[in-house]
Amino acid sequence: MPSTQGNGAVNGKSGSDFLDHTQALEVLKEYKSYDGLSCQDLMDTTTRGGLTYNDFLILPGYIGFPASEVALDSPITKRITLKTPFVSSPMDTVTEHEMAIHMALQGGLGVIHHNCSPEEQAEMVRKVKRYENGFINDPVVISQDTTVGEARALKEKWGFGGFPVTASGKLGSKLLGIVTNRDLQFEEDDSLTVDKVMVTDLITAPSGVTLLEANKILAKSKKGKLPIVDTDFNLVSMISRSDLTKNLHFPLASKLPDSKQLICAAAIGTRPEDKLRLQQLVDAGLDIVILDSSQGNSMYQIEMVKWIKKEHPKLDVIGGNVVTREQAASLIAAGVDGLRIGMGSGSACITQEVMAVGRPQAAAVHSVSTFAARFGVPCIADGGVQNVGHIVKGLALGASTVMMGGLLAGTTESPGTSFVSREGKLVKAYRGMGSIDAMQDKKAGGGGKNSQASNAGTARYFSEGDSVLVAQGVSGAVAHRGPISKFVPYLAAGLKHSMQDCGQRSLKELHESAANGTLRFEIRTASAQLEGNVNMESYEKKLYA
Repeated sequence: MPSTQGNGAVNGKSGSDFLDHTQALEVLKEYKSYDGLSCQDLMDTTTRGGLTYNDFLILPGYIGFPASEVALDSPITKRITLKTPFVSSPMDTVTEHEMAIHMALQGGLGVIHHNCSPEEQAEMVRKVKRYENGFINDPVVISQDTTVGEARALKEKWGFGGFPVTASGKLGSKLLGIVTNRDLQFEEDDSLTVDKVMVTDLITAPSGVTLLEANKILAKSKKGKLPIVDTDFNLVSMISRSDLTKNLHFPLASKLPDSKQLICAAAIGTRPEDKLRLQQLVDAGLDIVILDSSQGNSMYQIEMVKWIKKEHPKLDVIGGNVVTREQAASLIAAGVDGLRIGMGSGSACITQEVMAVGRPQAAAVHSVSTFAARFGVPCIADGGVQNVGHIVKGLALGASTVMMGGLLAGTTESPGTSFVSREGKLVKAYRGMGSIDAMQDKKAGGGGKNSQASNAGTARYFSEGDSVLVAQGVSGAVAHRGPISKFVPYLAAGLKHSMQDCGQRSLKELHESAANGTLRFEIRTASAQLEGNVNMESYEKKLYA
């Protein structure tokens, strides 16, 4: 029979040695420091070397709030803040307009790659900017002489229907009608002009109406489009019912406060011709440009940053990549609005192996972000992210946002098609921009003989003029992960629950706690890493449901 006397020994103490349990919190104050390590102690590279995300854990805090109350707002640049701190990488197997649109709808940001012609990249930017609007100040307008076939072609090009018809076929001309999808759907004669099929019974709103008032008129009208006209009935702008629907379905969407358009980012290189490329992107409505280089501390990038800030002062510039304070200082002094941290840590990158240059990602993120924070420059942790835990760690070390390549390459919205691997698994192609496949891709040069000089991969690794290409990346495939509309909310929910475990209500609070030493960490030995993983003979690992 077990003893009921209450005199059992606990860790060598018994009976009268026990303290009053109600004084536990007071006794805790006797300890000179919190349990675990501070962020500064953890990341002391002189004693611990360079750490990666797997080398440590965050210690739990006090849960005094539900996970739903955790705020994930975080700056991507000095002027722009996202509702969720997730960014897709500018890789040609990760981000084109579909990814950029859906990342923005989920509160993040997609950075459109530049391994294509300037015209193709600018077209992708336009598709992102036209996807959602408040007032549409540059609608696609047609004339009454436009044929049904031409209107169908415009619908195919832009991905939407519902075109206003004006006397001159331009904005600012007298509004005659609207051609909708229903007007074209069953019309068999493509040569028929749209004035024969367009809707002329229009409900409009006067110029000067507020967006809130215009949305109310549109909601009551049960129409798909609401033209805004001046006193002479000239078309001034327009709003769309589909945008009202998107506002309801995607409340976290990354949008500009004035135009209500989705925020769009794109990457360029640092060659002279990239200045011409950038002009096309700016004309298409670009909000943020990322200077794409494996080593950002170069005369080429510093000159490009200064030129952009002079020629395009309203455009936010993110520089990189960097992994040291010294690299960051050069770009901060040049005027960047944000920094991208990482060198050789990506899942498809072999820079550290081949070049023997780079830095473990956790050490890089902490060193650069703590330095950049002194100048108000937000940082992106780019690379080495394989799961939700890595996202949390990157943010805890000081990054404002986290950039993902391989983790998002398997989603439905990434470029390319899915296929079944030899093992019978559904996968999607994925390659590093330093891979031979990427550096030999001829799309950027239009298939010309000198396409290597225009290639985004060779530009990123300073290999445009090389007679022998040295690979700094690999090609392969990643598991299919389903649509962004499910995968990104899973990442956000996981991040919120992790921050709840840490006792942090917001990313701002997370950064403050790491800086003042109240957020604690622990080194994770090889045995600890094994202990923290699944230890079963067989199992099924479902990430979300």
